[in-house]
Amino acid sequence: MDGRTELKPVAVLFDLDGVLVDACDWHYEALNKALQDVVGIEISIQDHLIKYNGLPTKVKLKAMGINETEAQKIWRLKQDLTIETIKENATIAEEKINLHSFLKENDIGVCCVTNSIRETAELMLKSTGQFEFMDLIITNEDVKNNKPSPDCYNLAVENLNIDPEKTIIVEDSPKGIQAGASSKINYIWKVANSKEVTLENYRRFVNENFNTDGG
Repeated sequence: MDGRTELKPVAVLFDLDGVLVDACDWHYEALNKALQDVVGIEISIQDHLIKYNGLPTKVKLKAMGINETEAQKIWRLKQDLTIETIKENATIAEEKINLHSFLKENDIGVCCVTNSIRETAELMLKSTGQFEFMDLIITNEDVKNNKPSPDCYNLAVENLNIDPEKTIIVEDSPKGIQAGASSKINYIWKVANSKEVTLENYRRFVNENFNTDGG
């Protein structure tokens, strides 16, 4: 034996932004527009990538030292701008649909675990044709401690009633990877961006870690 898990995966838990949807820039641009409109400042792309990527908007604003009244105005405006951006830019994600279809055909659970709010998460998934494949969606409204805390991933394991030792997390951001690494789940498929999240790459990852081709 080579030490790999003998059984196939039981579920795949996907992050949303940068994994299922190429929307990190959408959030960044929407937040900067809201910041400029309310307090006249913006986040540099370097700070976004190093300090804030993967964090909920409210956590970002608190870290920036913005007072509660202004933070609430920025948060609401940012959500409105994000919804507008999704409606303008989202397209059907055929490669993701192929992957989800394969997983469902092989009785492997499909879940989205995101630091986004439910309204925008569901809109992104619906606008890209992925919503109908989800067995569960965990958002930042479902746990007290968001990523990089592991609570969201542990909640997904509990709600799906699955074996964490046969579950895969798919993450792109340092905060999300940290959340996965400190969760109950054994496997983290680290991707650079959503373009890497394909059926071919999934099967390659599973073949390297399980004694199966993913099915």
